[in-house]
Amino acid sequence: MSERVETIVLDSEGLSAWVAQDREFLALLRVFHTMGADVVIGANTIVEVSHSRINIPRLNWALSRVRVEPVTEQTAKAAAELLKEAGPHGHEYAIDATVAEVALRQPGPVALLTSDGDDMTRLCGSQVRVVTL
Repeated sequence: MSERVETIVLDSEGLSAWVAQDREFLALLRVFHTMGADVVIGANTIVEVSHSRINIPRLNWALSRVRVEPVTEQTAKAAAELLKEAGPHGHEYAIDATVAEVALRQPGPVALLTSDGDDMTRLCGSQVRVVTL
């Protein structure tokens, strides 16, 4: 990772990897940390990662170290427009679109850490560096 990144955005897979203390993810996070990058998630990512087996203390610890962006009506409308432009539709793309919208409005350069590189690349275009986990 040679280019500087100002902001990293995590989707649910990224946040889950952090909570699970995945070694590869933590190594990647350290690289971004040394760059001074801010870590950001959309508020609905919290809902997406929450389930009966999630380690709540670790989740709360991770959340205390990120900036949580609200998902507002304006966010929803912008995400719907991204979906319209990119082509995918349906509820399975709704959260991806809001994560992409959050990434697109962050100070750049922005990296988006995701398990769904293809869809996020379609949604974000070349404005966000998509890193597939």
